[in-house]
Amino acid sequence: MIEVKIGTRDVEREREREREREREREREREREREREREREGERQRERERERESERERERERERERRRERERERERERERERERERERE
Repeated sequence: MIEVKIGTRDVEREREREREREREREREREREREREREREGERQRERERERESERERERERERERRRERERERERERERERERERERE
């Protein structure tokens, strides 16, 4: 009878250790899921930074095109003034 109780306690302790190991494995899986969420969040922020950089480059190209068109119009006005002076 005493051996049975000791054996039962050993079995119960082993079950408790197994339950604790399973809880630890679950905590580790949860930590891994959290790390993955953080990595995904960082990837998403990086993609957004890249998109914003591209939008800024496009805005800068558009500003440069406008400046170039304005310079061209100014050159055209200058040529027109030259022609006017030549006609006089």
